[in-house]
Amino acid sequence: MEITKKVDFGLYLDGGKEGEILLPKRYVTKDMKVGDTINVFVYLDQEERPVATTETPLAKVGDFAYLQVAWVNEYGAFLDWGLMKDLFCPFREQKMRMSQGKGYVVHIHVDEESYRIMASAKVDRYFSEEPPTYNIGDEVDLLVWQKTDLGFKVIIDNKYPGLVYKDQIFRQIFTGDRLKGYIENVREDGKIDVSLQQNGRKHTLDFAETLMQYLDEHDGKCDLGDKSDANDIYERFAVSKKVYKKAIGDLYKRRLIKISPYSIVKNI
Repeated sequence: MEITKKVDFGLYLDGGKEGEILLPKRYVTKDMKVGDTINVFVYLDQEERPVATTETPLAKVGDFAYLQVAWVNEYGAFLDWGLMKDLFCPFREQKMRMSQGKGYVVHIHVDEESYRIMASAKVDRYFSEEPPTYNIGDEVDLLVWQKTDLGFKVIIDNKYPGLVYKDQIFRQIFTGDRLKGYIENVREDGKIDVSLQQNGRKHTLDFAETLMQYLDEHDGKCDLGDKSDANDIYERFAVSKKVYKKAIGDLYKRRLIKISPYSIVKNI
């Protein structure tokens, strides 16, 4: 926004159809002057007036985010989203009563009645209705949503729900984690399966080269073979046992290594 006026208590910015919007003095720096264009975030202050800040919120309108409850009163919960004024989540938008100090995945939107920015824990309402157009293997951004008997529900690219099956998880993950993922399957009903590691030939070849580099740096030896525990493999290389076995199989066919159940050795 363009700075239009300087006053004792801050700067006024050109808010277009919203009129002039105040940037309070606490956010004004010495190099800001009338005519400059600056990046700000606009929300409603305690008196429900538009106000600008140079602080960066943890999320904005249209985002899904994992936020902690700062305090609770008789109307609902107030979430810390990185700004002076906390984000309101009324009881009607909570799936269960929120507790101070705990974190929850919420969607942020403008309430049509009050025009205030508000959070909702009933995130199912806010997923995109557009059909997903992913291809298998596409890299996506994930927000871990909640644990289920099958694995973890995730939110994909801030738009779609997805699922990571528990047999595809080789490290601890928690609600609120932000991760990279890869599309495994888009079903006819639109449901999406996601993996936390790449699959396919290219990934196998890429990891095979990584494994050869590891052998070069460790006297040509690795104490993990095709019978080793999947957790040990993931802890060492951050890949699934399936990918590891494919890579050592590829290196063996190329006569670059010898394989035993619990180790591999580089051929000299």
